[in-house]
Amino acid sequence: MDIFNQLPDSVLQWFAIFISIIIEALPFVLLGTILSGIIEVFITPDIVNKFLPKNKFLRVLFGTFVGFVFPSCECGIIPIINRFLEKKVPSYTAVPFLATAPIINPIVLFATYSAFGNSIRFLILRFVGATIVAIALGVMLAFLVDDNILKEDAKPTHFHDYSDKKWYQKIFLALAHAIDEFFDTGRYLVFGTLIASAMQIYLPTRVLTTIGHSPITAILVMMLLAFILSLCSEADAFIGASLLSTFGIAPVMAFLLIGPMIDIKNLMMMVNSFKTRFIVQFISVSSLIIIIYCLFVGVI
Repeated sequence: MDIFNQLPDSVLQWFAIFISIIIEALPFVLLGTILSGIIEVFITPDIVNKFLPKNKFLRVLFGTFVGFVFPSCECGIIPIINRFLEKKVPSYTAVPFLATAPIINPIVLFATYSAFGNSIRFLILRFVGATIVAIALGVMLAFLVDDNILKEDAKPTHFHDYSDKKWYQKIFLALAHAIDEFFDTGRYLVFGTLIASAMQIYLPTRVLTTIGHSPITAILVMMLLAFILSLCSEADAFIGASLLSTFGIAPVMAFLLIGPMIDIKNLMMMVNSFKTRFIVQFISVSSLIIIIYCLFVGVI
């Protein structure tokens, strides 16, 4: 243990933050990969098509709001999205789910309501903001750009039919897929968490607060802070509430919206699965809409 006594305090703090983020994120990654395994084995493209609306825009709305009844933290959302895409769910349905599921699910909404002193206003503002971003992303993929977002090497070479398997064999196969997905996703989570925890220690927060004087710079600072902190959406509202007196409503709302959509650990997992072109589009469109929305929030 002497080696730890010889390490600088900043390094020990780095390790402590790294471990705390990992402990916070791993249960949700595990849940996400288990759901991914279940989707892989039990959900067929025919079942997916049975429930999806025929109209493109209705499919966008379906993906946007299904997150309310299908809770998922952003830490585990990427494996679920991958599996949905492989099951022939259109990207303009899956991506809105990616944007809203970590925000509009009842657990996160209740946490938001509680964190801000039982304020229904913050709950509604967060719900509406996430919905607007998700619909915009869905419309973009449905009507404006190429909706093929998975990397070529991320796609399965053929469809696996498990219909002839017994129920216990299906459970075993689902867990086997979950384990593979967990370790594949986990390495990117670890790498992203290392970066996020290091930036929390070695990037002085006073630099951020100093430049966040105007409404637009304050929003940008809080978006950057959300990206750096890489908090789970179940916990970020409490951090946001603690920053309310320093930054105000609009920047804090930007913090609450961008964090579950784009943070360091999530970005690392996205890079593993999605085309760079789509990632740039996702970040650009999400960020622009959040900035505009939060500027509007600041004046109402």
